[in-house]
Amino acid sequence: MTDSTTSSIDRPTFGIALILIGMLAISINDMLIKQLSGGYPLHQMVFTRSAIGIAFSLAIVQFEGGWRILKTRRPGLHALRGLLVVIANMSFFAALAVLPLADATALFFVAPLLITLLSIPILGEKVGPFRIGAVLVGFVGVIIMQRPWASSEELGVSRLVLILPIIAALTYAGMQIMTRKLGMSSKPSALAVYIQTMFLAVAGLFWVFAGDGRFAEGTDNESLVFLLRAWVWPEGVDLWLFIGLGFNSAAVAYCLSAAYRSADAAIIAPFEYTGLLLAVFWGWAIWGEIPGIEVRAGIVLIMGAGLFVFLRERQRNRPLASNPPRGTGATRR
Repeated sequence: MTDSTTSSIDRPTFGIALILIGMLAISINDMLIKQLSGGYPLHQMVFTRSAIGIAFSLAIVQFEGGWRILKTRRPGLHALRGLLVVIANMSFFAALAVLPLADATALFFVAPLLITLLSIPILGEKVGPFRIGAVLVGFVGVIIMQRPWASSEELGVSRLVLILPIIAALTYAGMQIMTRKLGMSSKPSALAVYIQTMFLAVAGLFWVFAGDGRFAEGTDNESLVFLLRAWVWPEGVDLWLFIGLGFNSAAVAYCLSAAYRSADAAIIAPFEYTGLLLAVFWGWAIWGEIPGIEVRAGIVLIMGAGLFVFLRERQRNRPLASNPPRGTGATRR
């Protein structure tokens, strides 16, 4: 093991601090997007925050080695990894326009369980019966939150909307498996630039083909309207909120990448669940959302299963199959 590799995993306190800052930034990002979802299209928010975020990330590139660190021998894999992050983000945010913040966040946090499952066929990891059992418990939590016994009228939302955070979790898990395969050769700022570039490309295409809002006309699906409505120039407080999204995006991308380079994933990963607690807090503080009994039960099962997987890995002194959620912003977000 080289000295540079050793130094990337021997600062647990610094790594924990970074992941906590990153999770706070993610929770604020989700809260702002939900707050703005009633008047602006999702692709406009993504484009704006990524434009600001990439400028911030490029500035950090200069401190981490200059332009040369942006060179990569695997541009195709980085592009695919970026596309998976974009799908994860846009699926999750489309759900946010309709679902309570805590509900969407809790469903997304099934991602580390999906990472565990995907690591078996893709990475050849050996997963024992205890971790398989924990994954099954987490999926029971997802089923409870989906409430298959309830009608669409009782749910108050379409079944498709409830599936969106699961799609986000699945694509995010695939991205993290790719991160493991790509290794730790890239600097955090370079990884952030790759991701922000893909966000800009996809959001730019949405603007070219749907920026006038023509595809949002005639539909009553709130998630589709949020995704496809026409661009509107933000004014007043909203303009500052858009700028805040950009700086949050840069902070998330950098903090999460740097956290997992600073300490072992088994130490860092459990602290990502502060994001779920923050989602519950923002939902209550801003929109008066109090999770129902099914959501609370699902949160307990998903969170408990995920923590068990992480602690089991730490007890066995083996690296996790891959990094857990968020991020995203690199991350999901």
